[in-house]
Formats: sequence, structure tokens, C-alpha cells
Amino acid sequence: MIDLRRVQVLRAVHQHGTVTAAAAALHLTPSAVSHHLRELAKELRVRLVEPQGRRIRLTGAAHLVIEHGDRLLAGWEEAESALESYRAGEAGLLRMCGFPSAVANLITPAVALLARTHPGLRVQVAECETVDGFDMLMSTHADIALLAPSADFPDQGDARFDQLPLVDDPLDLMVGADHPLATRSSVALEELADEDWVLPAPGTCDHHQRVLVFCAVAGFTPRVVHSVKEWYAISSLISHGLGISLFPRLAEFPPSHRVVRVPIAGERGLARRILSCVRSGSRAHPLVRHGLAALEEAVAAHPLLAGTAPDLRPARPAPGHVRIA
Repeated sequence: MIDLRRVQVLRAVHQHGTVTAAAAALHLTPSAVSHHLRELAKELRVRLVEPQGRRIRLTGAAHLVIEHGDRLLAGWEEAESALESYRAGEAGLLRMCGFPSAVANLITPAVALLARTHPGLRVQVAECETVDGFDMLMSTHADIALLAPSADFPDQGDARFDQLPLVDDPLDLMVGADHPLATRSSVALEELADEDWVLPAPGTCDHHQRVLVFCAVAGFTPRVVHSVKEWYAISSLISHGLGISLFPRLAEFPPSHRVVRVPIAGERGLARRILSCVRSGSRAHPLVRHGLAALEEAVAAHPLLAGTAPDLRPARPAPGHVRIA
């Protein structure tokens, strides 16, 4: 019998490219990762890595192990889910993570609901960005992650993860209270081509790239004059008339900021899709199932998300009316 934990280690080395990077993602030391690779090679009686300059590369045998290992690990998750269902466990530890506004507006009310309906269930919450969320799932530091798709997202066919749409978070135009567009009932994205924009700094979150894609489909590149990290700072700059932005409904700003949300015109508008992501095979686990049900209730109860259930019909993008999914 092979140790499936060592297969996870091998998979992490393949994903991250180096022993050091895999160790950081799995919260292990590089020597521990190297030890697991050596022991797995002994168990399988094949070479899994070979030197390539100062680095290592995976052998063909290693890629074969990873291919079959994905199915083995998913099968084990399914077996654990079945066993847990058999025991009908209502107590235990559930770990949830997500990007900041998802934690504040969806995960937190879901955890509060679970505290009332399943008092034996303990929940730990962590804040993360998208790429870190998948590492947390694989290292079992999280059981459920709420993430918004980006260029770094694993493919939908990735055997390691089970990804399903949870909600579409609409994007509104955010302008200062004195801006000429503040009194409009809606605005087309194409009308904003000559505006100064305020966006999160590139690399700080996924929203910068998301807005660039939407604007590109609308036929222009936004003139970004201010790049800041926090939504608070973005709304402050906008309230002083220093630019405009696209603002998710779940992103909050202080009442003292004199800003106005204006809906984007179009049948389906703009939105960032939020997915619930779990390890493949674990969605049926009772604790995970309770957590996902609580998240769905949190979505249904949120006053700004009414009628924003994901529309899974095939979309024909038109300028200003696209959705990244």
C-alpha cells in the first residue's frame, strides 16, 4: 500500500515546480518533502525525480503516478464522505476560506447560522486570495473556499477540485455624488472610455484584470490614474472626484464617502462569479454539506444579492454585457 499523503506531496511538487515552493504550500519543510518523495519512490520501486541543473524534474513514472493519484485521492475523499454519512456525524471541525468581501458578507453569516443550527459543529474561517485558496484546500487547511475565477484558476476539468457557481456578484459603476453620471438610472460601459479610473493595484487582487477584460470587450482600455489596494481607499478617491470604478455589490464603503452606485446597462450586466470550491469527492461529506447549505442561505438572505443566482445559459458576449465565469 502506498501512502496517499505522499502522492499529494508529489502532486504539489508538480504544481509548484520546486521542492521549496511545494513545501511552503503544504506547510512542510523542504527536507520533509524530499523525504516523502524518496519514500514514495521506494514504495513504488521507480524513480520519481531526476536532476535538471540545480533543479529537479519529474520523471515519466511520476506523471503516471499523479494521473492515477488524482483518481485515488478523489476516491478516498468519497470513501471518507460515505463513512462520515454512515456515522451521521453532526460534530467536528469545518474550515472555510475566501476573499475578503466573501468572508465579510457570505462566510460570516453562514458561520453564525451554523452556530444556531449545528451547535456541535466548530468552524474556522481564514481570509485568502484565489491562488492561496486552492493551496489551502489541497493542504486540508480549508474544506470550503469561496473564490472568484481568475487567470490563475485551475481548469474546470481539474480532477483535484469540485467547483460550482454559488452567486453572481453584480458590478456597478461607482462615481462621486457630484459626477454627471450620478443621476443616471443606468449607464453603458462604452460611455466610460474617456473617464479616469481607480482600480486595485495589479497583483493585489483579481479585480484589476477583471475590469481590464470587461473594458476591452467594450472596446477601450481604461485610463487608470490611481492604483490602490483597499475598497475603502478606492471609494475615498472616487468620493473626492478623482476617478470612477466598477464596484462589486459585496464590497462595502463608509457612509461618509459621497459616492453613488449606478447599474451597468444590459440584460445580464456585469458580475464577478463566486464559486464554492471543495476537494474532489468531498462535497457529500456531512460537514461540508452543512457549510454549503449555510452559504446558500447567506446568499438568499443578502439584501444586495436578490435575483443574482448564477445564470448558466450560454452567453453571447456583447460590448459591456459580459461575465467572467
